[in-house]
Amino acid sequence: MTTKEVNSHLPVYPIMFAIGGCHLLNDTLQSVIPAMFPVLEQERGLSFTQLGFIFFCLNMVASVLQPVVGYFSDRKPMPYALPIGMTFSMLGMAGLAFAPSYALILLSVIVLGLGSAVFHPEGSRVSFLAAGNKRGLSQSIYQVGGNSGQALAPLISAFILVPLGQIGAAVFILVAALGIYILTRISRWYKEQLDQEKKAKRKKVVLSTIGKLTSKQVGTALTLLFIIIFARSFYVTTITSFYVFHLIDHYNLKIESGQLYIFLFMALGAAGTFFGGPMADRIGRKKVIVLSLLAPLPLCLLLPYAPLWAVSLLLIGIGFFIMLSFSVTVIYAQELVPSKIGTMAGLTVGLSFGMGALGAVGIGMLMDTIGVYQTMILASFLPFIGLVGLGLPKDQKVGAAVSASPK
Repeated sequence: MTTKEVNSHLPVYPIMFAIGGCHLLNDTLQSVIPAMFPVLEQERGLSFTQLGFIFFCLNMVASVLQPVVGYFSDRKPMPYALPIGMTFSMLGMAGLAFAPSYALILLSVIVLGLGSAVFHPEGSRVSFLAAGNKRGLSQSIYQVGGNSGQALAPLISAFILVPLGQIGAAVFILVAALGIYILTRISRWYKEQLDQEKKAKRKKVVLSTIGKLTSKQVGTALTLLFIIIFARSFYVTTITSFYVFHLIDHYNLKIESGQLYIFLFMALGAAGTFFGGPMADRIGRKKVIVLSLLAPLPLCLLLPYAPLWAVSLLLIGIGFFIMLSFSVTVIYAQELVPSKIGTMAGLTVGLSFGMGALGAVGIGMLMDTIGVYQTMILASFLPFIGLVGLGLPKDQKVGAAVSASPK
């Protein structure tokens, strides 16, 4: 496919928004897990380490399987895997609501993680197919759907799980059922696109803005990108899953009030995710990634020491900027290896889940060992690791590669 053919393809906005909406539903189901942490701590008497292992099981399954699903979908796309994945999520949610023991809770979140692993690579592929020449916008709509679903976790905790307890998770079986219905319709469109490509005897390809790189350069860039994802995911998990305990201990807030601060962080993170993609389309991928790394650093350092009135302002700034590059890192990885769309989506998003999983266990163990406040201080230095992103290919080099690419 020529550059002209790619650029003349118009975005399919109904599909872009529909798959973004389903991403919201999928990640709303996942967000029930950290939202339930305060409830499980009180009802089941679980330690911070045990809570961390619940998050580990959920995200590690998604992390390991997403690249595998992405690899096989690159070889043979599977349109109807989307509703099948959501069905696994529904089964996991049903199990979570009625699990009578810690072991069955872990089993339920593993099934939920399996559903998420199936959904994400194929969902990202649908977003790409519908994008046309608006790849950054399409990826942002898709990812902001997921981040918006995750942002609902504090509200789910405050207004559903705290009043109803563990069984309140049963409400979200209906959310999964809605997702299955919409994804079945999307899968029909997805299959039609694949049939058209097959008849035309050509595949839709990614036109990379990075240009030709050697295998070593690609490997180095991917390594730096994965380190950035590690730092971001580790820190975001600290805030979304455990910062509420700091708010309760240090500021004497109730669970419901503390969760509203977490919601503020995650809502602004969703906003940052949305703006990041279109911004990258205009000014370049690396500039957005670097801005996302540098802007929140001083705010993260101040957060553990801030008075309560300043906490919300800091969380707004950190949430927006640290998530600005979320969709951009996915696009960047896909353009580094343009022949492996699903694999790169699975690796980048899956790695986010995996690093979040490891982070949850590590943070939980630290909090049990040295205390909540000291853990928050240590975690404030995590974003500095992401500064390795300064070594990514320069914008000038990317621009030169694009202008030199064959038409």
